Amino acid sequence: MLSQEQLDRINALANKSKVEPLSEAEAAEQKELRAAYLAAFRGSFKNQLMGMKIVDEEGTDVTPEKLKQAQEEERNKQ
Repeated sequence: MLSQEQLDRINALANKSKVEPLSEAEAAEQKELRAAYLAAFRGSFKNQLMGMKIVDEEGTDVTPEKLKQAQEEERNKQ
């Protein structure tokens, strides 16, 4: 995940852009920080999905096959 400083900087740039236009350097920095944030978020979300198992009320595993295959591929990588 991103550091607190990076998150604070994202918020500072967002607030500044609401009041006045950002310089080219600030806009580029904002774009980089947002891309890094999204990459971290997507990675975290993928990790959550890879650990998920779906079970119905009767205790039957109903995890979608596509997810099971992706989980198996992740296990084989390690």
